[in-house]
Amino acid sequence: PVCSMGNSTSRLYSALAKTLSSSAVPQHQDCLEQPHSAHLDPIDPKDLLEECQVVLRKRPPRFQRDFVDLKKNVASDHRPIRVMQWNILAQALGEGKDNFVQCPMEALKWEERKCLILEEILAYKPDILCLQEVDHYFDTFEPLLSRLGYQCTFFPKPWSPCLDVEQNNGPDGCAMFFLKDRFELVNSTNIRLTAMKLKTNQVAIAQTLKCNETGRLFCIAVTHLKARTGWERFRSAQGCDLLQNLKNITQGAKIPLIICGDFNAEPTEEVYREFSNSSLNLNSAYKLLSPDGQSEPPYTTWKIRPSGECRHTLDYIWYSQHALNVNSALGLLTEEQIGPNRLPSFNYPSDHLSLVCDFSFNQDPDRLL
Repeated sequence: PVCSMGNSTSRLYSALAKTLSSSAVPQHQDCLEQPHSAHLDPIDPKDLLEECQVVLRKRPPRFQRDFVDLKKNVASDHRPIRVMQWNILAQALGEGKDNFVQCPMEALKWEERKCLILEEILAYKPDILCLQEVDHYFDTFEPLLSRLGYQCTFFPKPWSPCLDVEQNNGPDGCAMFFLKDRFELVNSTNIRLTAMKLKTNQVAIAQTLKCNETGRLFCIAVTHLKARTGWERFRSAQGCDLLQNLKNITQGAKIPLIICGDFNAEPTEEVYREFSNSSLNLNSAYKLLSPDGQSEPPYTTWKIRPSGECRHTLDYIWYSQHALNVNSALGLLTEEQIGPNRLPSFNYPSDHLSLVCDFSFNQDPDRLL
């Protein structure tokens, strides 16, 4: 069935409806790029935003979040590269498995929740978008974002928990989107992470892009590590495997690197230390929001489950600190904005906050290696 974007019968909706009904794409293929949307007319982001706002007219307005300027008098000869990291909450898990006891089921309806997700993406206009828990890739994100000018890649989990939920929409996985007018794809690698030499259910995508404006190469990766307490060593092994893969892809940090992910790990965990101490010379961008530049935010996810309240820092944007500067980062939602029932809610579509950073290339990256 075609998912309506709202009550309006706009040209955008009718074009979208036609797309979705005529493009039966196998949901379980772990493909690089879907060609079936390439021939469709581009969408004006303003039109799509208006469509979303029509659907959301009965919901409270979006929260206001401001960017924090982190530039240290660094001159840049190019437009910054905006990167957005977000675990958007798989629809099947939100409705079927995650037990957000304070969140009304009405707030989780896909027809409206997808518009909240799109509204957030359209508000920040990322050049590169890294998502986890995507289970509506083929019927929502790929058809729409490709028409907004993004090149789209999806890699599902081999055994997604979404498949255990009745009326699921296929497996969830990681997805990456970049604006084709800003970057050229040089190389793309789908990585199934291993732990203790065993293939695991967690995945990553790593893409080497060429910045059209500067001609500079850089690598962008997205991942989602194993969840739950008790799996710390497993996450650590997955992190080591990912770092090894990225060392090979970046030729040992010759190519600058940005890694986005839901690591399911607090900063106290071993996997966090592995990334901090890696030979790739990585720093965590959101530490720069703290007064001393050394502390992660107090939370990136906040929810209430039957077992109680869960408030954790699990999501990160890592970057090559010798080659890249963080110009600004999007501030987090305050406790007051989140509200006593926590996330997700009628105001916010996921249990994880989106992270957004603006990066620029360092003029003399080799000096700091």
